[in-house]
Amino acid sequence: MELTHQEKSSQIRREINLSYQQLKGMYPILKSQNSIGMAIFALAILAIVVVSIAWSRALVPTWLMIVSNAFFMGVLHEIEHDLIHWLYFKRQKVVHHFMLFSVWILRPLTVNPWIRRTLHHHHHKFSGTLHDVEERSVTNGEQWSIKRLVTTADVVLGGLFRLHRMFNDMDKEVKNGNLKLETSSKLKRIMFLSIVPVTIFAHVILYFFFADLLFDWLREVFGVDLSFPYYVDNMLISLHWIIYVILLPNLLRQFCLHFITSNMHYFGDVEAGNVIEQTQVLTVWWTFPMQLFCFFFGWTHSIHHFVVNETFYVRHIGRKKAQEILRKYGVRFNDLGTFRRANRFRELSNKEV
Repeated sequence: MELTHQEKSSQIRREINLSYQQLKGMYPILKSQNSIGMAIFALAILAIVVVSIAWSRALVPTWLMIVSNAFFMGVLHEIEHDLIHWLYFKRQKVVHHFMLFSVWILRPLTVNPWIRRTLHHHHHKFSGTLHDVEERSVTNGEQWSIKRLVTTADVVLGGLFRLHRMFNDMDKEVKNGNLKLETSSKLKRIMFLSIVPVTIFAHVILYFFFADLLFDWLREVFGVDLSFPYYVDNMLISLHWIIYVILLPNLLRQFCLHFITSNMHYFGDVEAGNVIEQTQVLTVWWTFPMQLFCFFFGWTHSIHHFVVNETFYVRHIGRKKAQEILRKYGVRFNDLGTFRRANRFRELSNKEV
C-alpha cells in the first residue's frame, strides 16, 4: 500500500535526521553549533572588510570586489536564516541579536530580520498558499515576464506592484476560512513595517544611482541634458563607498537568491500540509552562477523544509545523502516546467493561463 504524504514526510525527516546523527558521530566538531556559526559569521565579515579595503586602495578591481562581497553576503544570509530559527546563541540573547543586527546592516536591501522571523515561520506553516507572503514578495507564483525579471531583486517598488493582488488574495482566504482575520491584519501590517526605514532607504539610494547612470548614458549617446540637482549628486558622491561595497553586491546577491527561491518553491495548488509539494531541488547547470551568490540555496533548501532545526553547513555537508532520500520519496528535481506554469505544482488550468 502506498504511503500517504504525511507518512512519506515523516519517513524523510526520520531518515535525514538519522543521516545527520551519523555525520555528527563521524565529525563531533559539528556539534559545536554556536562556535561554528560565530566563526563563519566572523570570517565572512572579515573577508568583506579586507576585500573592500583592497578595492578602496585600487588593489582589487571593482567587478571582483562586487562578486566577492556578494558571495560572502550570501553566506551571511544563511547565517541570518539560521538565526531566525534560533540555531545560534539561543540562550545568549545579546550575542544572538548582535549577530542578527550585523548581518542585516551588511545586507540592507533585505527586510528587518526580527519581523522576517514571523513571516518566515508563517511561510513554513503555509508554504505555497495564497497567504505565503514571504515567497510571494519575491515574485513566487507570477507568470514569467519582463516585469517579473526586473522586480525580482526589488522588495520595495517590486513589492508595491504586487501588493494589491496579494491583499485581495489574503482577503479571499479570510472569507473562505483559510486564514484568520487577525493573522491577515498582522501580516499586512508587518509587511510594511519590515521595510521601514532601512530597506526603503537602501533601495532609494540605488534608484538615484541607476537614474544618474541613465542620465549620463543619455547625455553621452543622445546629447540629452538631464541631470540631478547638485545636492543629489553630492549625496551620491558621499555614498559612493556604501553603494559599491554594500548595495551593489547585495543587489547581485538578492537577485540570485530571489530567482532561485521563487522558482524552487511551488505556489497556488500545493496540497495543504504536503511538504513534498512545497519545493523542488534545483541543481540544473545553468543556475550555478546564481547559486554561487546564495550559497547553493537551490541544492539544499528543500531539505530544510523537512528538517527545519539544522544549520546550513550541516545541510551542505550531508546534502548528497539527504538528496537521495528526497528523491526516493518523490520530491522533484530540476522541474523546469515551473517557469512555464508560474510555479504551480501542476499544469495551469485554462482559467489561470
